[in-house]
Amino acid sequence: MSNQSKDSQKPVVRPMHGPMGRMGGGEKPKSMKNALKQLLTYIKPYRLQFLMMIMFAMLGAALAIAGPKLLGNITSEIQKGIAYNPISGTFLVDINFDVIYNIVYLLILLYGLSLFFNVTQGILVSRMTQKISKQLRTDLFKKMERLPLKYFDQHPHGDTLSRMTNDIDTIGQAMNSSVSSLFSSITLLIGVLIMMLTISGWLTLVAMITLPSTTVLMGLIMKKARGYFRKQQQTLGLLNGHIEENYTNQQIVKTYQAEQTMLDTFEVHNKDLYESSWKSQFISGLMMPLTTFVSNLSYVAISVVGGILAISRGLLIGDIQSMLMYVRTFSQPLGNIAQSLTMTQTALAASERVFEFLNEPEMIVETRSVEMNKIKGNVRFDHVRFGYVEGKEIIHDFNAEIKAGQKIAIVGPTGAGKTTLVNLLMRFYELNSGSIQVDGIKTTDLTRDQVHELFGMVLQDTWLFKGSIKDNLKYGKPDVSDELMIQATQAANIDHFIKSLPYGYDMVLDENASISQGQKQLLTIARAMIVDAPMLILDEATSSVDVRTELLIQEAMDRLMKGRTTFVIAHRLSTIKNADLIFVLKDGNIVETGTHNTLLEQQGFYADLYNSQFETE
Repeated sequence: MSNQSKDSQKPVVRPMHGPMGRMGGGEKPKSMKNALKQLLTYIKPYRLQFLMMIMFAMLGAALAIAGPKLLGNITSEIQKGIAYNPISGTFLVDINFDVIYNIVYLLILLYGLSLFFNVTQGILVSRMTQKISKQLRTDLFKKMERLPLKYFDQHPHGDTLSRMTNDIDTIGQAMNSSVSSLFSSITLLIGVLIMMLTISGWLTLVAMITLPSTTVLMGLIMKKARGYFRKQQQTLGLLNGHIEENYTNQQIVKTYQAEQTMLDTFEVHNKDLYESSWKSQFISGLMMPLTTFVSNLSYVAISVVGGILAISRGLLIGDIQSMLMYVRTFSQPLGNIAQSLTMTQTALAASERVFEFLNEPEMIVETRSVEMNKIKGNVRFDHVRFGYVEGKEIIHDFNAEIKAGQKIAIVGPTGAGKTTLVNLLMRFYELNSGSIQVDGIKTTDLTRDQVHELFGMVLQDTWLFKGSIKDNLKYGKPDVSDELMIQATQAANIDHFIKSLPYGYDMVLDENASISQGQKQLLTIARAMIVDAPMLILDEATSSVDVRTELLIQEAMDRLMKGRTTFVIAHRLSTIKNADLIFVLKDGNIVETGTHNTLLEQQGFYADLYNSQFETE
């Protein structure tokens, strides 16, 4: 569980801890314009579909434009066929129903074609946006595999997950509902304006008086809402990060009775999300009612002016009807455009976060490597210097010579650089200066994959994925035989337990599996044995195992690791008494070197560490 700052009113969310607990934060998104440019690169492969979608959306809107005019023609035709005879005081009816029927047939045809084009463009835009979302998810996952470990040490896990799920979903939903709507609305807007001009220039002028005010209002609202949409996506990422952190560390939270602290932090983030969300939604939501209000004023004005023109200039009632329908129709694309722009703002805010992740510096692509023969396991640290933060070294001029087959214990107080040393050995981080050599070959001359193949690794924090025990054991070497797998589990003293399970090695590990932390650790140790690498790294590998099991594991590991170079990091010094060589680290330097007995005889720093553990007990 990350520590929460109590010095300010707002608790600060700390990113999740990496191997050495280094924490930091990413830079804030800079520009929606850049996000739009990058988003367009994802649309480019589908430009033909995109153009077809736009064309069908515009055709669907264009065909629907003639509807009000034709309906007005029906009214005008009826008006022409009805005449009042003042002498007899009766109405003479002579309606040409053939004309009306033809208009009705034409309306059915136009509306049918409009439906066809709208449905087709809906299918096109749905497929296109889902393909883009799929590609974005793929690229984000591939990007995650190419990022250095440093990134994950410095960023909250939940925020990264939010970018891969919530933000991409937001982009897909916005594109699906706003892109086609935007173009069809623009087409409808232009088409309606042209049709209105063909009916009456004066009535069109009355309707257009309100347009500038609507445009200005939309611009002001969009500008105001943009910042809130950006804050909404950022706060959502922080909230997801906090929830993920709280969910995965419930045992620690409950142990330290930190429920209220976590709840208080949640309330702060939840309140921030509430504030930014309701403000962004409220402000953007003003577009529709404001445009509707303005269009209603136009509706009233046209009714009054149209009535005057009907009396003074003989304007047909059908034309007034058409104008009223067009004015009402005119407000619809304005509202749709406003809504589309609102959703576009949300999509661009989400795109900023997605492309910020995609633009993160990757590990350097390695194009060459040294051919490795049979690796013996001689390791040399030559004037190694390293710091997680520039200007703050934690490993200072580290030198060490390790012979093949030795069991090396690395001990020291917290922050001395023990795990950092292993991270450098595995090339999870690059050195500031100096070199690490394996059998005389610099690890920088090897690819990272080659370096990783040299080591089996068992970490303090166990990791098992949802799948069978067999799949988990063969994770690092899927082609290993079942016979060798069972030999490894026997050496790790876990074979008997596995066979006692309902389905044995085919037992699926999930949240319902009753496996203790110690048993999980034994499985990860067996997995490392199966890899059968020339060197092994144990980072507090037995810290979650009971004393009896620990002794059995130590015996099995001693037998199995004979002839292999092994690095053991441990705080419980009693577990590394049989190490061939012990490196005692303090402030990034080796202060003592020797076996357990010789270091105790020196009565130095190691002896103080060793004796202090009995004092605390």
